[in-house]
Amino acid sequence: MACETFEHEADVGVRGTGATLAEAFEEGARAMFSVMFEIERVEPRAEIRIRCRAQDVESLFVDWLNTLLAEADIQGLALSGFSVRIDGLALEGTGRGERIDIEKHRPKVEVKGATYTMLKVYEENGRFVAQCVVDV
Repeated sequence: MACETFEHEADVGVRGTGATLAEAFEEGARAMFSVMFEIERVEPRAEIRIRCRAQDVESLFVDWLNTLLAEADIQGLALSGFSVRIDGLALEGTGRGERIDIEKHRPKVEVKGATYTMLKVYEENGRFVAQCVVDV
C-alpha cells in the first residue's frame, strides 16, 4: 500500500494505491489527511464510521473522502488510520484518529473538499489506484 500527493495548480492531488480497491481508498484517505496534518503524530484514540453509496466507483471515492472530511470536522478529529469494505458501489469504512491538538499534529493546510478533477480509479499491473484533486 502507498499514499502520495501530487501538485495541481493551486490545489493538491491525492493518490492511494493498494493490492485491492479498498486498500487504494484507504491510502487515498491517508494521502488527503497527510495534506492537513503530520499524520504520523496522530494516534488512533477515536473512531468514526462512514457509509457511502454512489453510481460509479469514481464517485464513491470522492464521496468517501468528502464524508470523512465532514465527519472529522464535526468531531474535531485529525485522522490517520482507515479501513474500508466495498461491496459493489456501497462502502463501509472507518477513520481512526484523535482530537486535533495544534502543538502535536502541526496542522498544515485546510482541505475544503475532494473534487472530480483528475479523478481516476483503475487497476494497473495488479495494483489498484484511486486519485483526485482536493481543494485547499
